[in-house]
Amino acid sequence: METNSNQIFTAGLLAYGMSGKVFHAPFLNAHSGFNLYAITERSTKKAIEDYPNIVSYNSVEEILNDANIDLIVVNTPNNLHYEHSKAALKKGKHILVEKPFTATSQQAQELFELADRVGKQIFFYQNRRWDSDFIAVKKVIASGKLGKLIEMHLRYDRYRNVIGPKAFKEQAVEASGLLYDLGPHLLDQVISLFGKPLSFKKTLGKNRKDTAVDDYFTIQLNYPNDLNVFVTSSMLVVNPQAAFVLHGVNGSFIKQRADIQEEQLLAGMKLTDDGYGIEVAGMEGLLTTIDLDGNKTKEVIASEVGNYLPLFDAIYQALVEGKPYPVTRENVITQLEIIES
Repeated sequence: METNSNQIFTAGLLAYGMSGKVFHAPFLNAHSGFNLYAITERSTKKAIEDYPNIVSYNSVEEILNDANIDLIVVNTPNNLHYEHSKAALKKGKHILVEKPFTATSQQAQELFELADRVGKQIFFYQNRRWDSDFIAVKKVIASGKLGKLIEMHLRYDRYRNVIGPKAFKEQAVEASGLLYDLGPHLLDQVISLFGKPLSFKKTLGKNRKDTAVDDYFTIQLNYPNDLNVFVTSSMLVVNPQAAFVLHGVNGSFIKQRADIQEEQLLAGMKLTDDGYGIEVAGMEGLLTTIDLDGNKTKEVIASEVGNYLPLFDAIYQALVEGKPYPVTRENVITQLEIIES
């Protein structure tokens, strides 16, 4: 993405696992306002295969001590986000932090106060706002064709009937479990649409044999005008249900989870390749409306191309021009207050 400014921000990643390789490095490398400069790789050095000019550090301390770096991506395990964010801010870096931002709203407030004291910005990596399927949902709501919204369901399901190897997700440490893993995605999408709920009710479950953390959750969020929103996630769904189901007084909209960016990037596709971000045919949403005479009309809603690059452009515009970043501190506090309750 080209910019209208000559200013370039040098960026460093704290890790080069799946998150760094798929969700951050390709976009920082593609955006003309950023220079992807350094990555922390504690053991295996793989980044140089993708980025020959990259500087590879052995530790977080080393990369934070590099005075060339303006922006640090905190994409380490969940339980280290607070510690690493605090350290980066103290070193005078702007930070982009993976979800969950922190384990608690108190930790978040502490980081906000620190960022203000040192004059640096915090950005929250909530990429699912830029998924093709969610963009389709927003388009349908904005069209007004559903009329007054009554009910909305968001699901993010998997089938993994084993205890995974990642300790920060599977052991009873800070910010572990499915609620902290996928809850931030679903809650942020809801909050981006409707803001802070009037009230909410949360249920957690542990269903896999020997699990130490929650592997199921459902949250009911109550909004003005009798709108109820349900977010649900499970690690034991063999046949995934629709990811988005909306009901209004004039109709319903059903959409499968269909954003393909993660799959494409894992397979080695480049952002500039033909077909990037385009959903597989047959995954379009179905909008069914009804008129005053009871006649139903069905309409296939094609999704726009998914692309996470606008998230990084929003960071750049905030740094250069002071434009508000779309994921606000208030959004994140609301999200964390629900998760930690």
